[in-house]
Amino acid sequence: MRELSKQQSILFLIGAVLMVVGAGMYVFGVQKVAPWVFTVGAFLFASIQMMQRYEGNNLAIKRLRRIMILGDVLFLLAALFMVENAYHLLLPLFLKFGMGGYNAYVTYIHNNWVVFLLVAAMLELYSTHRISNELDREAKKR
Repeated sequence: MRELSKQQSILFLIGAVLMVVGAGMYVFGVQKVAPWVFTVGAFLFASIQMMQRYEGNNLAIKRLRRIMILGDVLFLLAALFMVENAYHLLLPLFLKFGMGGYNAYVTYIHNNWVVFLLVAAMLELYSTHRISNELDREAKKR
């Protein structure tokens, strides 16, 4: 894996901290500001992580990188759903077009950002751990 520069590492950590702070703010009641803090953090985290490349030939690491990118996309979706959950931008559309009304909105949108966040976190933990093991194994072969 290509190493991140010092500035990229700092932005990566800031993004991760902002995601944690944003999720915590949302849970503890600051629901109008928290989605924006989380969104900035998710964008920083995902963009820096997507910049990190693997130039080797190990198929397992390439597969794990794709899983990691899926986790980044899920973080961004969690941010969008958190914004929607705080501001209810799509609720009038659900009510107007009769797509099941409020019940459908609650089923498909309400608090589902937590599901995206949980799945993304699990994928990131798994892929980060496995990539580290694969890189160590690859280094020992040399």
